Amino acid sequence: MLKRSIFVSSIITLAALAFLGHAQASQQTNLAGTYRCGPDAKACELSGTTFTVMQNGNSLEAKNEKNAVGTGTVTSPISVSMGPPWNMLGVVSADGRSIEWSNGTQWRKQ
Repeated sequence: MLKRSIFVSSIITLAALAFLGHAQASQQTNLAGTYRCGPDAKACELSGTTFTVMQNGNSLEAKNEKNAVGTGTVTSPISVSMGPPWNMLGVVSADGRSIEWSNGTQWRKQ
């Protein structure tokens, strides 16, 4: 009887851990908003200095002040990829207020 009780308890614990892991993995990273590029003025001059990001699920659309538009994807709670015209990978800060891009720039949410 004790073995069965331990077995059932173990199954319940594993199910709870699996559910918790699924809940954390499905948390949505909200990147929608207006961003300012920094700290490299030259790189920001080329890519744009302000960006408006719209998000639908894991899909992103970014538009800069020059009216250039690109699409991207939230690839994990801490990473994003952006396609043309920027073609860069980004790491989202823990507070979700900035993105460090592979081209050396950073977008900070306004």
